[in-house]
Amino acid sequence: MKSINNNAPVKCSKSITINASCEKVWAVMTNIDSWATWQTDISKPKLNGELKPETIFDWKTGGAKIHSTLHTVDPNKHFGWTGTTFGMFAIHNWTLTDFKGQTKVSVDESMEGFFAMLFQKSFNKNLEKGMQNWLNLLKQECEN
Repeated sequence: MKSINNNAPVKCSKSITINASCEKVWAVMTNIDSWATWQTDISKPKLNGELKPETIFDWKTGGAKIHSTLHTVDPNKHFGWTGTTFGMFAIHNWTLTDFKGQTKVSVDESMEGFFAMLFQKSFNKNLEKGMQNWLNLLKQECEN
């Protein structure tokens, strides 16, 4: 798995426990074309090929178009991508861990580039809020 940049001006790590199997969480999380049906911050997600490393996908969040490339697809364990928007570069990683029939989902992201440095404080705040929302929505979708 490609590591996030721990020296990036914007970075965040969060986790949540979901009362569902790793397989169920994986199925929801990796169905990129369906993200917008449960992830209210996302619109127009489109996977351009198979779910495997080097496949590109495009999506919108917070009004920004993001062009992403999968770097890790390790079923029921690790899922990650890199993305670019407005001259910024992000690394985003998900880790799933079976925990007594439940799934611990951990997410890590780093963002770097001119705007990430310029708006470091607000970007860090927004990333943290957005990540927590994504985890809460994922939990809700998987537990229904």
